[in-house]
Amino acid sequence: MTPIVATLCLAALFPLQARCEREKAPAPCLPVPSEQQIRLQDMEMYAFIHYSLNTYTDQEWGYGDEPPSLFNPSDLDCRQWARVCKSAGMRGIILTAKHHCGFCLWPSAYTDYSVRNSPWKDGQGDVVRELADACRREGLKFAVYLSPWDRHHAQYGRPEYVTYFRRQLQELLTRYGPIFEIWFDGANGGDGWYGGACETRSIDRRSYYRWEETFPLVRQWQPDIVIWSDAGGPRGDLRWVGTEAGFVGTENWSLLPSEGNLSRPLLQHGSPEGNLWVPGEVDVSIRPGWFYHVREDAQVKSVGQLMDIYYKSVGRNSTLLLNFPVMPSGRIHPTDSLRAAAFGKAVREAFRHDLARGAHATASNVRAGSRQYQAGNVLGPPRPNRYWATDDSVRRATLVLRFARPTEFNRILLEEPIALGQRIRSFSLEALVGGRWVALRDQLSSEPDALTTVGRRRILCFPTVTATHVRLTVREARACPLLSRFSVYCVR
Repeated sequence: MTPIVATLCLAALFPLQARCEREKAPAPCLPVPSEQQIRLQDMEMYAFIHYSLNTYTDQEWGYGDEPPSLFNPSDLDCRQWARVCKSAGMRGIILTAKHHCGFCLWPSAYTDYSVRNSPWKDGQGDVVRELADACRREGLKFAVYLSPWDRHHAQYGRPEYVTYFRRQLQELLTRYGPIFEIWFDGANGGDGWYGGACETRSIDRRSYYRWEETFPLVRQWQPDIVIWSDAGGPRGDLRWVGTEAGFVGTENWSLLPSEGNLSRPLLQHGSPEGNLWVPGEVDVSIRPGWFYHVREDAQVKSVGQLMDIYYKSVGRNSTLLLNFPVMPSGRIHPTDSLRAAAFGKAVREAFRHDLARGAHATASNVRAGSRQYQAGNVLGPPRPNRYWATDDSVRRATLVLRFARPTEFNRILLEEPIALGQRIRSFSLEALVGGRWVALRDQLSSEPDALTTVGRRRILCFPTVTATHVRLTVREARACPLLSRFSVYCVR
C-alpha cells in the first residue's frame, strides 16, 4: 500500500471510529436495580392476604393469648383467594403467615401456637401450603409475611427468641417453593401476653434481630427473593412509603441513601442523591382495616377509589400491594370479590388501546444519529435494549408524537429503562390543539407545569384534549435521558 493510499484509509477510518464511540450504549446511571428488583417492579400489582386469630376475635392486633381453638373455618378455600386476586390483576400474593399475636398458619415444629392445635382439619391443615399450591395453579407468585414481633412467645425480647424467629423463617423459605418477597413489619415491641407474663417489652429495632446476619440467610434460602423491611437494621430491597392510604409522592425516586434515618419526605419521594436502589411499595387495604370485620362490609373501596390508588402508586413509579381480608368462613367476602374483578377490568380497559401505536415519533437529538436509539423506539410495548437515547452531552431534549389525524386522549404513560438507572429529574408535556401548544397538567397532582420523575412507570391524567401532536420535553436529567415507552390513551 502506498503512503498516499494509507493516509486516505486512515482519514476515512477516524470518522467511523468516532461514530462507533458515540454509538456505544449509554453507561448505567448508578445506582441500578438488581434483577430481583426489576422482576418485582415488573409485577406492578400483587395482593396481601390478612388472616389469623384476629379474624375470629374482631381485632387488628391480637394480644397473644387467644386460644388456637378459635381457628376453625367452615369453608377455607385458598383457590378462591387466588382467583379473586388474579381477577383484580394481581400477579402474586403475600400471606400473613404469622401476625403480631404469634399464631402460625402453618404447623411449625417450634411452637404449639399454630394450626396444628386448632380444630381445623383435626390439626392436620396448613394454610401456607394450600395458598402456595393455589397460587401455582392460578399462575401467581407466592410470598410470606412473618411478623418479627411476637406477643405470644415467652422469650420475646431475649436472645433465645431471635433463634426461634430464624428457625421459623427457615421453615417458610425452604418448604413452600419459590418465594418472591418476604415482609418484615415495622411494629416491634410493646405490651403482650408473652407466655403469661402480660407485660410490656421493648427492644432496639436496629440491633435486636441482628438483621445483618438474618438477611444473608434469607438470600441463601431464597436467592431470587426481595426483602421488604421496616423493622430496623440495613435497608431492604423495597421501602414503605410512609402511609397506608394508597399513594406515593408525585416526585418518586427509587433511590435512598444507605445511611441515616428515613424521614417521611424520604419515604414518600426517595432521593436523587441516594446510593441504593430501594423502590417504594404502596400497601393499602380494600377495606378500612387489614383483617375482616363485619362492620366494614359496606366500606369496601369503590372502583373509582381503587383506580385513583392505581394512578397514585403504579402510576408514580411504585408497586401496589392491595390487601384482601378473609372472613371467618375462610373465604373472601363477595363484595370484595366483585369489586376486585371490576377493578381489574377497569385497569385493562383503560390501557387496552395505545393511540400512540400509529403515531410518528421524532426527537431533537438521537444518540449518534443511530437507528438503534431512534425516537420510534418509544412506540409500542417496551422491549429489552430498545429505547430512545440522546448523546451523553445532552440533558435537555424533546420528543414529539405526530398523529395521522386529530386524536382525543386524556392519559399519557411513560417508562424509563430502569436497568440503566433512573434519570429524568424534570419534564413537561404539551399537546398541539388547534395549532397552539397547550400544557398538560396531571389533575391528580399538585405539581406545576414542570413535572418531575418517571422511573419504571409514570401515568398522567388530565381532561380530554383533541390534538394532532403531543410533545415531551425533558428539562433536566441525572444523565443523558432514556425513554422506553411513550403511550397515549383515552379513558371514557
